[in-house]
Amino acid sequence: MNIAIIGLGLIGGSLAKAFSEYTEHRVTGFDQNPAVVDSALRTGAIHQAGDPTALSQADVVYLCLYPEAAVSFVKQNASHFRPGGLVTDACGVKTFVCEQLTALSQLHGFVFAGSHPMAGKERSGFEASEASLFNGASYIIVPCEAPKLAVDTLKQLALEIGFGCIRVTTAAEHDRMIAFTSQVPHALACAYVMSPQCPGHKGFSAGSYRDVSRVARINEALWAELFLENREPLVEELTELIRHLDGIKNTIENNDRNALQALLRCGRQIKEALGE
Repeated sequence: MNIAIIGLGLIGGSLAKAFSEYTEHRVTGFDQNPAVVDSALRTGAIHQAGDPTALSQADVVYLCLYPEAAVSFVKQNASHFRPGGLVTDACGVKTFVCEQLTALSQLHGFVFAGSHPMAGKERSGFEASEASLFNGASYIIVPCEAPKLAVDTLKQLALEIGFGCIRVTTAAEHDRMIAFTSQVPHALACAYVMSPQCPGHKGFSAGSYRDVSRVARINEALWAELFLENREPLVEELTELIRHLDGIKNTIENNDRNALQALLRCGRQIKEALGE
């Protein structure tokens, strides 16, 4: 297949490297930074730099941009997409993206199905990308209104580059679960390190500090956009988290050992029941 990857950051660069290393597909790379494209060419991550002609020849287009930028790119370049070609994305929110890009696909004659590679690092950019990033990771597909053939194509491509688990779901379910599994931890980590005690943690911290604070090394422009575009599910999850934190805080303030133990036991039992 001819595969076009729009945006050669951590995810787009890793997709490019994975397709080039593990498959026979031909990869075309687009990035607003010419130096990144040159680096991708030099390292063999892509076979050619992107242009409108290459876009019109692409069987599959991966939009590895921020959500609003992904929609803008399609609006500006929809006339170049191959009729019947498959367009997907790698965005961390789906309701906003699917609504916009499904409408554009119907208007311009390409097929859109959303997707979300569940992989990442604290570092970003092409220099942090690697072909093995997706090995064993989950790949979420949100078909929107795409036909089964499009979903099957995305499944096959994901398996070819190392993904170990593929989930197919709706945009609403994706955004509800991502609010809990991804967005709340990032918000929590940022709030946690804002404590005035944080700068003095060395010598007093071990695994617990590292585990909770790790994702505070955040791309604030990207995550602010993701938080706001998923604000209703995220606010619900943050409210739930705050409710439980308040419950623990209240038992401590009231010196209520039995109630505190009960809350802590509940958390342990939930985690143990999941077998994790």
